[in-house]
Amino acid sequence: MSIKQIAPDELKIKLDNGEDLIFIDCRERNEFEEGHIPQAQFIPLSRFEKEIDKLKNKNIEIVVACRSGHRSMNACEILESKGFTNISNLSGGILGWIEDGLEIIRE
Repeated sequence: MSIKQIAPDELKIKLDNGEDLIFIDCRERNEFEEGHIPQAQFIPLSRFEKEIDKLKNKNIEIVVACRSGHRSMNACEILESKGFTNISNLSGGILGWIEDGLEIIRE
């Protein structure tokens, strides 16, 4: 299975429409606090494998983001290896989201 890419504007539409998906930001705490997408769940890559074992529905749509898309691709590969079937990587990461003029929040 190949991991899909999702453009920032596509993800924004899904989030705005309240689609049934899990959206994960896999950056580290300090990066997340500097600014993140409002609906993001924080699961850093350093704890990713342990945390995702808590997810029971392997068919739910999961979108993963990081700063630029590299770490989130690693996270997507972990998900794939654990049997998750509907995985997308946020194309361009948070930087791509910001470049598209989309909202982030700071803690």
